[in-house]
Amino acid sequence: MPHIVDFKNVSTVGLESSPVAEALAGLRANEARYYKNKYDHDFTVTPAEDDPATLEYVTRILSAERNIVISSKPLEVSSFEVDGLRMAYVFYESGLSINVMYGLDEGGKRAVGFKLSDGMDIPEELAGSFKFARQKSKLAGTIRGSYFVIKGEY
Repeated sequence: MPHIVDFKNVSTVGLESSPVAEALAGLRANEARYYKNKYDHDFTVTPAEDDPATLEYVTRILSAERNIVISSKPLEVSSFEVDGLRMAYVFYESGLSINVMYGLDEGGKRAVGFKLSDGMDIPEELAGSFKFARQKSKLAGTIRGSYFVIKGEY
């Protein structure tokens, strides 16, 4: 069942099986706060098994663009359009969050972003291929992030 992420009262609901559930919940809340403040959009997540289309979309782009297959179990997904961008998120049990930002206009910004929850190691699938910058967050502690530009059409 979909639910709006509350960034004022951070909850691990839906993420309990993660070994870094608290940090992942903070990361998810950090994203919710960003979209609420910038776009007045309520960030809503759905259990991954209830929205296979969003999971398949993100998985297909990772595979086609960089031959990346994430081994961790997907827990939740989110998909929405805001300000000419199609956004898709997957939150994984390992503490990894992946987002796809796809500009709908020709020549729009298109990228895949990776964020690592505080306390998790860099996943094998990403180690050596990406450098991760650190960012401090009141909700999520230290977030490590990286990205790549999408070349194909999706």
